[in-house]
Amino acid sequence: MSVIYQRVALIGLGLIAGSMAHAMRRQGLAGEIVGTARSAETRETAREIGLCDRVVDTAAEAVADADLVVLCVPVGAMSAVAADVAPHLADGATVTDVGSVKREVIEAIGPHLPDHVHFVPGHPLAGTEHSGPTSGFAELFDNRYTLLTPVEGTDPAATARLKSLWEGCGALVEEMDADHHDLVLAVTSHTPHLIAYTMVGVADDLRRVTDSEVIKYSAAGFRDFTRIAASDPTMWRDVFLSNKEATLEILGRFTEELFALQRAIRTGDGDHLHDYFTRTRAIRRGIIEAGQDTDAPNFGRSTARKDSGA
Repeated sequence: MSVIYQRVALIGLGLIAGSMAHAMRRQGLAGEIVGTARSAETRETAREIGLCDRVVDTAAEAVADADLVVLCVPVGAMSAVAADVAPHLADGATVTDVGSVKREVIEAIGPHLPDHVHFVPGHPLAGTEHSGPTSGFAELFDNRYTLLTPVEGTDPAATARLKSLWEGCGALVEEMDADHHDLVLAVTSHTPHLIAYTMVGVADDLRRVTDSEVIKYSAAGFRDFTRIAASDPTMWRDVFLSNKEATLEILGRFTEELFALQRAIRTGDGDHLHDYFTRTRAIRRGIIEAGQDTDAPNFGRSTARKDSGA
């Protein structure tokens, strides 16, 4: 593929930014990749591994003359970063993000941006439990969805250009309304993460009773909870606080379903349990048929890298 953006600025150099850098290089999508991070240690590591063409010390320096700026910071930091870079954005530049909440991100970033830039919020539905500048890899986005939520009045050409970049990185790209995005992600990502954190917390409380058995026998399902619950705590704190309404709605529905299952177990209603498990099993088949997972042993995942998409 040919160059889509002459200069891409990555603000924040964790898993997603690092994977974007590798994926853009794989297909030659960017003329130059400039990165920065708040932590001097992170910047130094990024320099040592050659993650970007240039790693600079400030966000203002990173966005200078960039035609694409990608905010790869926790949702709670978006407003401050947007305010910091806004005076230094080039005319006609596109600003996007990779946050897993969209309505609050739009409200946090939008007011700071000048009229001469395009704002196309985005969310790649890909990830692992790992973080930091050394955690990225070019294949992270392959055959995974990236959702774009353009704000009202966004130039369609700017959205199409960003879509081309993500497709060049291997992603399947769709557009979605921001509020609908937040509800969908509350179901597919946010609430499952909260449940995983809770289950691991319960196991930790019980560890004094079960001694080492929780860890020793973790392959029986608990292991996957721990993988999800190992995700970045700052990011997930911000996600739940930023997508409060949708997450609480889904948690309410989850609680109702859980009470119904408790009642079925208590009363010995095997028919209800069997029907419920049969219906939910079909969801798994749908995910496989959609190409978003595999029915191979261990879900076809290597032990080195496992999806935990936000």
